[in-house]
Amino acid sequence: MADSDLMQLYSRRILALTTAIPHQGKLEDAQASVLKRSPQCGSSVTVHLSVTDGVISDFAQEVRACALGQASASVLGQAVIGLDRDSVVAARDQLRAMLTQEGPPPAAPFTDLEALIPARAYPNRHASILLAWDATIEAMDKAAA
Repeated sequence: MADSDLMQLYSRRILALTTAIPHQGKLEDAQASVLKRSPQCGSSVTVHLSVTDGVISDFAQEVRACALGQASASVLGQAVIGLDRDSVVAARDQLRAMLTQEGPPPAAPFTDLEALIPARAYPNRHASILLAWDATIEAMDKAAA
């Protein structure tokens, strides 16, 4: 990877997102907690959440990921409370399509994921970018069970 490629991949916008990850930590009274780990890079995200009437009512995340995974978790954390499972799945699927099929960035409230467009060229980073999303969906499923 050339230095200019790294500069584009780890832009100031991505690095700014990594410094502002909302809802960091544990949620002691969570209905469900899920740990997801990327075997490719060792990044991990643990999501703790509670669901009320089908929407996320409380949320916390422990993010131990690369800058791209942190940026993705940051965008998720900014808007996840109050969302239902279908909304989270739709945004995750849009994010995956943006990365793998050159799809458009996810719709509001997740438009900041546009900062991750340069990661399209680095498939080995995609799993880390999707960790928080996959953990959130699995935790919602556990909470509903």
